[in-house]
Amino acid sequence: MSDLRPPFAAATLSFSEIVGPLDKQRGAPLYMQLQRSLRDAIHTQVLVPDDMIPPERDLAVELGVSRITVRNAIEGLVAEGLLTRKRGAGTFVAPRVEKNFSRLTSFSEDMVARGRNPHSEWLSKSEGVVTPEEALSFGLSPGTRVYRFQRLRYADGLTMALEYSTVPAHCLPSPDVVEASLYAALELTGYRPVRALQRLRALAFDPDQAALLGVEAGDPGLFIERRGFSADGQTCELTQSYYRGDAYDVVAELNDAR
Repeated sequence: MSDLRPPFAAATLSFSEIVGPLDKQRGAPLYMQLQRSLRDAIHTQVLVPDDMIPPERDLAVELGVSRITVRNAIEGLVAEGLLTRKRGAGTFVAPRVEKNFSRLTSFSEDMVARGRNPHSEWLSKSEGVVTPEEALSFGLSPGTRVYRFQRLRYADGLTMALEYSTVPAHCLPSPDVVEASLYAALELTGYRPVRALQRLRALAFDPDQAALLGVEAGDPGLFIERRGFSADGQTCELTQSYYRGDAYDVVAELNDAR
């Protein structure tokens, strides 16, 4: 986890200071005001992963609102994946996933290495021919067959990413052999990437992407484009991933080149 944390950690602030005043005269319901304030505190790292949220009764008393107001606000943030409930322990700020780009690993391997439970929801598996852009990236002739995979990626039930992958058809016997992990399927045929080039940029999710990921249109995200190379130097994978900005961190280890 990153050590870059603001000096005003939650431990030094009361929740009434973190949330700020709730205005009963405003048009927005109190639970939505509370939900927005807690969401902002998480996004700005005033509240960080594993910080505990006070019990509903205590928080209601401190903020001067009803327990149902607190419950509705917290349940909404649990549904968004920003808070998590631990049986017998309480409610906590959900952990973020960090991606270390010093190692070439699949999404599933990343999640398992961090003690998370990954799974995917397939949107489509299809066969087609390369687009002109794909033909240039893969070094393939026009009309060459490729397999395309579109899916939602999850960690511990939380949507993490929307992923689009394209693989030359000669790398796999069929698209149906890909189950939980594309890299596991490519490893069986000898085409698992051993090297990759990646490009990252920030973006704002459009309405369609936001609906799939369970966030709001315009929310910040991270676009990662990967071009993977097999051991023989062939381009064997093109993947475009759209990661939730509120649940995914990028970590890179830097060394002095001198």
